[in-house]
Amino acid sequence: MIRVLVVEDDPVAADAHELYVGRVPGFGVTAKAHSRAEAVRILDRTPVDLLLLDLHLPDGHGLQLVRSLRAAGHTADVIAVTSARDLAVVREGVSLGVVQYVLKPFTFATLRDRLVRYADFRGAAAGEASGQDEVDRALATLRTPEPASLPKGLSAPTLEAVTRTLRTAADGTTATAAGEAVGISRITARRYLEHLVTTGRAVRRPQYGQIGRPELQYRWLSSP
Repeated sequence: MIRVLVVEDDPVAADAHELYVGRVPGFGVTAKAHSRAEAVRILDRTPVDLLLLDLHLPDGHGLQLVRSLRAAGHTADVIAVTSARDLAVVREGVSLGVVQYVLKPFTFATLRDRLVRYADFRGAAAGEASGQDEVDRALATLRTPEPASLPKGLSAPTLEAVTRTLRTAADGTTATAAGEAVGISRITARRYLEHLVTTGRAVRRPQYGQIGRPELQYRWLSSP
């Protein structure tokens, strides 16, 4: 069992991460920490194999935590969970031993893919390599995720356009409004919006107050 410490300041997000991790065979959440100081206290008394680490903590940046852990001799691997897209931070994280980055918001499928690949890497990296090819294969297992497949009839460019429309709609949007914004029919827009709901990136609720059947209002989720 790969023992995971979830480090996330938002309790709701921490619970969601714990739920996701618990659904992946071979992984279990040992503890949750909501700050850098709490994470250090847990690591000093509890064996941990992997940190699922939010980089924006109330008492310091997540990479500061990783740096202090390495200085103290902690060897747990780190998967960073963050909304930051600064590649300089990514480079610094790699130098400190961050093995994967997961950008918020994400779905269970995204995290599951990273965890499974991490587990494969741990298995492939055990013992001594027979040569360069084996080293390359181990690193490729960790670094090369499979492209996510979409349901039949959905295209990645249209999904990106609908996602962008939904994310920028402060009060949410309907299939009719999303279709007009993207240039597709209401029925097509609804298929993409429903896909975002199914994958956990959006929620829907009825919009009342008009004559006839209420129209569904879709809203982007800011956390998984």
